Amino acid sequence: MAHGYLLLSLLGTLMPQILEVKSDRILNYGSNKTRFLAAVPVDGRVRLALTVQETEETPAGLRVTYGVKFELEGAPKPAMIAEILFVYG
Repeated sequence: MAHGYLLLSLLGTLMPQILEVKSDRILNYGSNKTRFLAAVPVDGRVRLALTVQETEETPAGLRVTYGVKFELEGAPKPAMIAEILFVYG
C-alpha cells in the first residue's frame, strides 16, 4: 500500500501538468482539510482532479485555494481529498 503522504507529495509533479501559473514568486502556503479516504495498492492508478475554490488578494499576493482530489481507478470513493493553498506574488 502507498502511504497517504506519498499522494500529497505527488501534487508537486501532477499540478503543473494540469495548471500553468506565471508568477515571479510562488509560495506553497499549506493545506487544509486533508483526508486520506482509501488505501492505494502498489499497482493502483490515481488521477488528480483540481478546482479553484477561492481567490483572495492579500498583502503578500494573490492567495488561491485549490480543491484537490486523488481518484483511485475502480474505487467508489477518492483516495485523498484536500484544500491546497498557494500565494502568487
